[in-house]
Amino acid sequence: MKNASIVVLIILASVFGTLYFTREEATAPIQDPIDSSATNQVSTTTSGAKLDYADKGYTEFPEDILSKTDATELDLSGNNLTGSLPAEIKDLKKLEILNVSDNNMTGIPAEIGQMTSLRIINYANNNITGLPNELGNLKNLEVFDLSGNNPSQQDLEGIRAKLPASVQIIL
Repeated sequence: MKNASIVVLIILASVFGTLYFTREEATAPIQDPIDSSATNQVSTTTSGAKLDYADKGYTEFPEDILSKTDATELDLSGNNLTGSLPAEIKDLKKLEILNVSDNNMTGIPAEIGQMTSLRIINYANNNITGLPNELGNLKNLEVFDLSGNNPSQQDLEGIRAKLPASVQIIL
């Protein structure tokens, strides 16, 4: 009987240990496949997932972001991204906050105009000059931060005319 009790205790300890470590792994930060030393934080808020890729030294857009379609916030600030976000960014239909500030980006994809849930777009401190007319389609937009850029005033006027008057455009 004593041996049976010991076996039961060992089995229970093993099960609880497995459950504990499985829980720890499930809540651990996701490792970036490009740079295993960088840690990407994915946290869930009441409105959805926040994808935190800020200050990781990225020089290219992390493609794994595009599979996270429940994301409501994406922070890519403080990297070394150049060019423009990929057109497929439009697939993040639930995205409300997009922060790509403090990079070296030169463009904004027209497809962002299809992301109708966007409330805040932060492109501060990049190298943006031209703006796609499709930004005027963002009827839920509240803040568009372009400070530290030199956007085309003609593009900006056309977009501003299509946006709600309450939108705060920061230059």
